[in-house]
Amino acid sequence: MGKPLFVRRARGVVATEAADELARAIGPMMDGLEMRLASYRSSGELGGTVHLAGPSDFINSMIATGLAPLMTQGFQIRIHTGNRERIYSLLNASTVDLTITASMPDEHSHGFAQLLTERLLLVVAPEIAKKLGKKPTAESLTNLPLISFDEDLPLIRPVWTTLFQFAPTMQAALTIPDLRIIQDLVVKGIGWSVLPDYQCAEALESGRLVSITSHQTAPTNNLYLVWNKASMRSPRIVHVRDFILGMFNNY
Repeated sequence: MGKPLFVRRARGVVATEAADELARAIGPMMDGLEMRLASYRSSGELGGTVHLAGPSDFINSMIATGLAPLMTQGFQIRIHTGNRERIYSLLNASTVDLTITASMPDEHSHGFAQLLTERLLLVVAPEIAKKLGKKPTAESLTNLPLISFDEDLPLIRPVWTTLFQFAPTMQAALTIPDLRIIQDLVVKGIGWSVLPDYQCAEALESGRLVSITSHQTAPTNNLYLVWNKASMRSPRIVHVRDFILGMFNNY
């Protein structure tokens, strides 16, 4: 290098400014090399514990059952659930290795890949659909109990705005942060709500629910698999990440 990288002090060896500059220069290259080596080693070093976080209803509908092959490969999967704030908090604290989120990740802070595009459908029970008709008005829906994920109406808002060209101003009659429970309540005719297509597909096919919005014109939202970039140095996390992405190849 032509310059000393370390100097001896009374309390031990200390890196020089030249050493710090060298570390900054080669750091990105070392990260890339470690990630490449991890990908080569991953097929021979399977198993271990991997922590995954995401919305409980999405994990229930789209993830949990599909993870079975990983368990037979020797992996111990630890699933954490919560809202957006909790999910990112767990990821940023390195408590979990991978997360699933419906919000666009920050590409400077995290690595990510799109899993699927969900379509948001306004759904009601068949008997309520008959009363509303094919094109319900804003007034007719406002007169029925609205069941929502929370007070901010995160799923309701884009569908309502698409249907009526103005933002919703009503309050939910009932809020509960679990799409599975919301679906059960709507199926029983207790009120109306908006659900992602993957959540209510079986109920629509069986006739237990009716969608007021057409599948073709329904608002959409993307879901992402997210990770800390440094975690890709681990062969087991790379393997589980690629496995989960492969589960959604046909979406």
